[in-house]
Amino acid sequence: MFALLARLFATLLHIALVLALAPLLAGCIARWRARLLGRRGPPVTQPYRSLLRLLRKTTLVPETSTELYPVWPFAACAAMAGAAMLVPGFSTGMLTAPLGDFINIIGLLALARVATLLGGLETGFGFGGAAAARELLFSIFAEAALLVVLISFVLLAHSFNIGAIATAFATGHIGVSISLGFALVALLAVALTETGRVPVDNPAGHLEVAMVHEALLLEYSGRYLLLFEYAGMLRLMVWLNIIATIFFPFLMAHAGDPRSWPVGLGLWAVKLGVMAVALPVFEVAMAKMRVFRVPEFLGVAILLGVLAGVFLFVAARIGA
Repeated sequence: MFALLARLFATLLHIALVLALAPLLAGCIARWRARLLGRRGPPVTQPYRSLLRLLRKTTLVPETSTELYPVWPFAACAAMAGAAMLVPGFSTGMLTAPLGDFINIIGLLALARVATLLGGLETGFGFGGAAAARELLFSIFAEAALLVVLISFVLLAHSFNIGAIATAFATGHIGVSISLGFALVALLAVALTETGRVPVDNPAGHLEVAMVHEALLLEYSGRYLLLFEYAGMLRLMVWLNIIATIFFPFLMAHAGDPRSWPVGLGLWAVKLGVMAVALPVFEVAMAKMRVFRVPEFLGVAILLGVLAGVFLFVAARIGA
């Protein structure tokens, strides 16, 4: 009974933390990016202020929109919130663990993407339609790369569950290998594409012709724009959690053991902090690539994912 209550409390704590800290994570990344560019930058709490300002603003509905115009922001935000709840953070063994497999996560990410695409197409706005076409093209290659990387994880952990994969990586004496290096690089490429970061897209850009993710939301305002913006922050949190949980699962807490929570929470904060610094460093060092080069970029990620799976399969056959 005590273990069940502990798992329930750990699950609620995880949900509260990821939902509350997603804007703070985005604020830290924006702050470090500005610092690296020689600017003072906004405070780390600026995303909270921006969301509050959008909440107070009037929501305008374009005349060319349909009755489904207000549905897409809620669908995108709900899907991303569900994905954030299912991906483990500081702990494994939560009550949501049975649902936290890659198939469900990929489905929720795809649902959020489709809702955002339909939102961009809702008003018939030219830039929104062009951005939707680009986003759809990127998503085809990104999902293919993610699926081939998933093959490597299944070969190692014999499970689609993220918590089970993290446990296998932490306790299976897998060690550092070329295959895992290929899988990590491929997953990083997919994460950069999914979150709209450099070199795929520039989240700080304001040129409509070059924008992808931001151009989809140009016709939204007020509370509807708030939901899309918050969904984007949750998407960033989800991807950083996926990378941290799978490739750096060491000393993660177990939901049924409250004594392990402080260490798990501390290391989770450290992992997110390190990635929040590494991401802007990478973005400042890189240049945004042309739109038509993105499929080539993701094609390399697919190749690396395939190579990771092939090497693991060959190693398993030789070991057998």
